[in-house]
Amino acid sequence: MHPAPSVIVFSTISGLGFGLMLFMGLGLPDVSGWVAASFATLALGLAVIGLLASTFHLGNPKNAIYAFSQWKTSWLSREGIMAVLTLGVFFIYAALWAFMDNRIPALGYLAAAMAMITVFTTSMIYAQLKTVPRWNSATTPLLFLLYASAGGALLSNQMTAALVLLGLLAAIQALAWLQGDSALQRSGSTIETATGLGGLGKVRLLEKPHSGENYLLKEMVYVVGRKHAAKLRVLALLGTALVPAMLILLTEVNHTIVGVIMISHLLGLFAQRWLFFAEAEHVVGLYYDAR
Repeated sequence: MHPAPSVIVFSTISGLGFGLMLFMGLGLPDVSGWVAASFATLALGLAVIGLLASTFHLGNPKNAIYAFSQWKTSWLSREGIMAVLTLGVFFIYAALWAFMDNRIPALGYLAAAMAMITVFTTSMIYAQLKTVPRWNSATTPLLFLLYASAGGALLSNQMTAALVLLGLLAAIQALAWLQGDSALQRSGSTIETATGLGGLGKVRLLEKPHSGENYLLKEMVYVVGRKHAAKLRVLALLGTALVPAMLILLTEVNHTIVGVIMISHLLGLFAQRWLFFAEAEHVVGLYYDAR
């Protein structure tokens, strides 16, 4: 799939925001007043900036209303509705906590659960697609939830929880790459099934179906070299999990170290999310013999 920058920014930045909402909903960090307001502003800001970035991927922005009206059948609509509801509930919870010194645990737990449900709905936009075998796996929603919660743990300075989540993240991410590399082959889709000519025998492409690029090739087919993918995978694991974990274990964590940890985590996350899209083979590519 074509790795659109707007969708990469959306899925990374908003995930961090909702992850921070998770921990704030649990009452972490244990702060009050303007410090609590600062954490809440960061969580809301990241979520809103990420969601706004997603609108740049709309071909026709006036159709954005459909992101809310098709909730019965569309995970995109469910995501949009859940995001708005979560932002509203969390804002009320955070305002009471920060400005009235009245943190309501039940409301916080609700906001935390809604934040994770929102991240889950985002992941299901991709995980439900049988036409992209690499995404059509239980590891897809699990990774979205782990990246969001691990980022939230780091932002809220919950380093013990962060270490556990980063370890799980690294293990599940490695498993997802291992399974994903053979997902298209295991799906049973081939150039024979794509063209419908399998009954005639082995099919091979003689000439391209057309002379110019079309929408399908532009959006659905993207080929990334194996050497580049391997390097980016190493960068993603180092940045998101291994470097932050080493800094937590080997240094005295202060504001400067937290800043370095977050820069590393974010750079690794951008690399991982770019690969998430770039390595996703849509079955339509088989028709064009583009693999």
